[in-house]
Amino acid sequence: MIIVFSNQKGGVGKTTTVLNLGSYLAEMGKKVLLIDLDPQANLTSGTGYSVHGDEKSIPEKTKNKTVYEVLIGDKELSNVFVSTQIENLYLVPSGIELAGAEIELVSMMSRETILKRKIATVNDQFDYILIDCPPSLGLLTINALVAAEQLIIPVQCEYFALEGLGQLINTFNIVKKNLNSTLELKGVVLTMFDSRTRLSKEIVEEVNRFFKDKVFKTIIPRNVRLSESPSHGKPITLYDRSSEGAKSYEKLAKEILSGEIG
Repeated sequence: MIIVFSNQKGGVGKTTTVLNLGSYLAEMGKKVLLIDLDPQANLTSGTGYSVHGDEKSIPEKTKNKTVYEVLIGDKELSNVFVSTQIENLYLVPSGIELAGAEIELVSMMSRETILKRKIATVNDQFDYILIDCPPSLGLLTINALVAAEQLIIPVQCEYFALEGLGQLINTFNIVKKNLNSTLELKGVVLTMFDSRTRLSKEIVEEVNRFFKDKVFKTIIPRNVRLSESPSHGKPITLYDRSSEGAKSYEKLAKEILSGEIG
């Protein structure tokens, strides 16, 4: 199953969701590949790798092995994915060079389907392939939508939560109509919920009213431990699995495995 996580609004918990959901799915016995399609490479650093900074900070096995070489170069995904601290969890790293990929992709043949063709060569090796997109609707995100079977939209329980979502849904519909007829909206996952505020509760109601049965029952709370774990290069399963944030992502993983939504 290939799932893309997208929301052109930044800071909605998208990378946190991909990292921790992938970690729990792997712990539950599924073989999972994470693809970091964001030039900021937060998913990459969140798994404990660093492809920024000086040469010493770059593990030998990730040098020149990022998703950029897959999209722009001639490398296959099987040549660039690396293992992580969690068994069954693998990563295709990103790096700052991906920032220029949007411009380079413009002149390439069948530019919207490059990632789809690359994933097809490894798809049978994994139970789940989770793609983390940049906070935009450019060619990188289009590539992810074309390659994916399902779209999950993380939405934060904060002011302006639904702002811009219409544009994402419109892009989803265009891709589904013209480039990927099998793409489905799996659902919306609510993040950064603060039970102490009326606003968070109002956002939950608003999202449920808008997306109806496409909203996951599991709501991810605003949680300090969730915020801290990426800076330590660890998913929440390794950083503090007793935290409320960890328990929520475990519950979300079980909800996805149950197939109750979508």
